[in-house]
Amino acid sequence: MPSDSHEARASSRLRPPSLGLMLAEARGLFELNASLVLSPLLMRAPRGDGHPVLALPGFLASDLSMVPMRRYLRELGYDAQAWRMGRNLGGFARMRDALRARLAEIHRETGRKVSLVGWSLGGVYARDLALQAPDIVRYVVTLGSPFANDVRATNATRLYEMLSGERVEDYAELREAIGGELPVPSSSIYSRADGIVNWRTCLLHPSEQAENIEVLFASHIGLGVNPAALWAVADRLAQPEGEFWPFDRAGPFAIAYAPPDPKVPT
Repeated sequence: MPSDSHEARASSRLRPPSLGLMLAEARGLFELNASLVLSPLLMRAPRGDGHPVLALPGFLASDLSMVPMRRYLRELGYDAQAWRMGRNLGGFARMRDALRARLAEIHRETGRKVSLVGWSLGGVYARDLALQAPDIVRYVVTLGSPFANDVRATNATRLYEMLSGERVEDYAELREAIGGELPVPSSSIYSRADGIVNWRTCLLHPSEQAENIEVLFASHIGLGVNPAALWAVADRLAQPEGEFWPFDRAGPFAIAYAPPDPKVPT
């Protein structure tokens, strides 16, 4: 018979998003189209200072998925870089060294600290890179990335484990560190309407250099091309190196951001 503590843990586990939310992920195409239509407004975002930004794709995605993000950031004045590792099939064991080498290569070529923008699993990698090499990472922005709480609460967990050969429970200490406070400023952009990842797994711990930004009604597969999310990414990266202030939910996409929730770390 299960113990009371076992039952308590089971009852406190997060669940993956519902089938309805998962089926509604098709709206990601509309988010991409909205960004194209609203590109004049998006170009009013703060300009970059030319520092390098490494864009990390999500699970099963490749550099192609990050083309809109990289193009947008380049137009704003950033040196947006691809990860150049093909399709992201997961696997911390085989990816950590290659990712750190790519980060070091960009830092060596540019002579500047590198900001990291990671979508979904790419954001988990980004946070790990910030822990490994805080001396060459400038800022971390994650988009719908499941790095906190019960990270099994996604609709992609089984497929991830099958393709990567890893269990989510592997590297428990590493995953706990990734979900903790980073040594560099960071922002987590997420949506409660995410149909792939339970939004609670995207929440940062509160700190003086970390924040959560909720984009209303955004999908998981559309978060990296959602106009409000793109604006937020550009706004965060425009902060001077070594400085941090909370995201101002104003501007042309103000209606798309949820107000700070006192029950959610900000």
